[in-house]
Amino acid sequence: MTTDVIADMLTRIRNANQRMLKTVNIPSSKMKLEIANILKEEGFISSFTVEGEVKKTITIELKYQGKQRVISGLKKISKPGLRVYAPANEIPQVLNGLGIAIVSTSQGIMTGKQARLSNIGGEVLAFVW
Repeated sequence: MTTDVIADMLTRIRNANQRMLKTVNIPSSKMKLEIANILKEEGFISSFTVEGEVKKTITIELKYQGKQRVISGLKKISKPGLRVYAPANEIPQVLNGLGIAIVSTSQGIMTGKQARLSNIGGEVLAFVW
């Protein structure tokens, strides 16, 4: 069993993206659904669906532009052994605004830009570019 489910999700997406696969299946959780929703809103994935009744899985449809990958990189920032927290004014920008930071706040999971606008700090989960 994986102890860091977010890292597992990002690794599955990264591996499928490297292989240019159309879809990737991930075990479901509320946090993973929120992250998938952010990736869809920001245009990094085409869509996602939740399948199954007892053991739910998220099927993410990856997005490509011709033979170019839309997601060029994923990086887990906060890890179980070293949590990374940032106040609202110190949430990092990814590639000068070309990527997104995914932040877990008291108001839920949101992008770094949304957290800065709401003036809410939190745990920096990952960078996507």
